[in-house]
Amino acid sequence: MRTTNTFSILFWVDQKKAIFNYALIYARVTVNGRRVNISTKRKVPLEIWDAKKKKAVGKSTEARQVNLYLDQVHSQIFQCYQDLIFKNKLVTAKLIKANYVGEGENVKTLQNILDYHAKKSESTLASGTIRNFAVTEKYIKRYLNRIFKTSDIYLNQLDYKFICDFEHFLHTYWPTGHLNAMSHNTVMKHIQRFRKMVTLAFHLEWIEKDPFIRWKPTFEKREREFLSVNELSNLETYRFPIERLERVRDLFVFSCYTGISYADIIALTESNILVGIDGLNWIITKRQKTKTPIKVPILDTAQELISKYHNHPMAVITETLFPVISNAKVNLYLKEIADACGIKKNLTFHMARHTFATTVTLTNGVPIETVSKLLGHTRIATTQIYAKVIERKVSEDMQSLKNTLLKQKTLITKQMK
Repeated sequence: MRTTNTFSILFWVDQKKAIFNYALIYARVTVNGRRVNISTKRKVPLEIWDAKKKKAVGKSTEARQVNLYLDQVHSQIFQCYQDLIFKNKLVTAKLIKANYVGEGENVKTLQNILDYHAKKSESTLASGTIRNFAVTEKYIKRYLNRIFKTSDIYLNQLDYKFICDFEHFLHTYWPTGHLNAMSHNTVMKHIQRFRKMVTLAFHLEWIEKDPFIRWKPTFEKREREFLSVNELSNLETYRFPIERLERVRDLFVFSCYTGISYADIIALTESNILVGIDGLNWIITKRQKTKTPIKVPILDTAQELISKYHNHPMAVITETLFPVISNAKVNLYLKEIADACGIKKNLTFHMARHTFATTVTLTNGVPIETVSKLLGHTRIATTQIYAKVIERKVSEDMQSLKNTLLKQKTLITKQMK
């Protein structure tokens, strides 16, 4: 294998294409006998160019400026040559030219990684997550357009300041059609998605340094809202005069007693109901978001709702357990449902999972490890967020501890007598 290379750089002018006696200067790069020409994008008067010395001659200001510029070009091309050697890459004249003009394999743009990530995500991420990344990409492009007046930049231009300025842009940007500007946590989620894409570029060696290495997310802590026992009861028993509201209420209640998300519920079919280890019916499926297996024993309320919509015309057409309705309409109708039932909380479908985790399971003594499994969480730390808000459960546990300690103290006292 060849371990050394013959390498040279010389400058020449294309006299045949001279205009008004000015000719374009080229750099001829030769590696192992193979050469390429690189335009320096600089012209020189023919009368001061010395073809033998490969430079401008004379003491004029123009001659000095031309030669200084050529020295810089020579240094930059030589650096491209050195970089290829340092990285133990194949050294060719074409690769040196590609790196010099910004077309080398390691000279990638932000748009390159956005496109690559989008393609890679098609078969690995859930549709909702893909949509979220698409929204983040939209804001990145708007940021580039408004602040840099460009549609793309090189990845090696990303630095800590770029991230901080992008964060500030999101904090001050007011999305069209939104009642408010983005919340702090929403901004953090966009930055986190941006970070994942840039980290991918770093692992692909498209960028030498990770610009996020010093950036830390700062989330505002918020209590997870859920329905209380009374609120859930009122919702279950309320009689809706409009059938579409009743259907959405039933989907929500089903989630309250199974912990299954909206996207997973509307995809359920009869094939997802199987006999579990206890001989009873279970729902067995996978979360679309994480592909994590879900195995949930069917509680009575959930079974009643399954039976209610068995052979429902809309469910029969889609061959699903429940009639399919869009997520946007579900959350819109939940606002009407909340008003009708006198629920003052911001009722969203995801609140049903919170209610299952808190009011239905943890509050009733179901161990957090079991709840985590039922919810399809990949980390128990995610489930512990719900446990923090169950003050009643904390009170009951502490009362139980007090009783235990009192019994122990009473027993020790008896033994000492």
